Amino acid sequence: MKIKILATGGTIDKIYYDANNDFHIGEPMSSNILEEANVTFDYEIESILKKDSLDINDEDRAMIRQKVVQDSHDKIIITHGTDTMVKTAMELLDIEGKTIVITGAMQPARMRSSDSGYNMGVAATAVQLLPTGVYVAMNGLIFDPRTTVKNIALSRFEAMS
Repeated sequence: MKIKILATGGTIDKIYYDANNDFHIGEPMSSNILEEANVTFDYEIESILKKDSLDINDEDRAMIRQKVVQDSHDKIIITHGTDTMVKTAMELLDIEGKTIVITGAMQPARMRSSDSGYNMGVAATAVQLLPTGVYVAMNGLIFDPRTTVKNIALSRFEAMS
């Protein structure tokens, strides 16, 4: 079993330059995170976008969907910016025969106090154990995208009540 990781950019891959928060999306940090964790499962990483999630549009989501559908792997992690990851997850809900987990970070992986490693670890475990379907892995929890919101004030994801 090999896990496919599709990197779309977002905070997890951001590089900040100065005090004005100027940034750009760098190379996918997933490989660094997994290498540091000394994982023993097989994985393959493909960078398909380098965008802040607020800049991901419907054409991009259609492309992400097409990549997932056409990929031969049945276990897929998508790294994505947190602002619109739920919207992207919703576009993937009717894909059959695959377990798809979307994750990201509130702080860039290049920062010492990032949540990226933990979120990637949760996503990697979830994609191996959960039945087929689409999930969001953030803050140590697995969410159904149909009932998930980002609580901006508390900097976390929550299930809608």
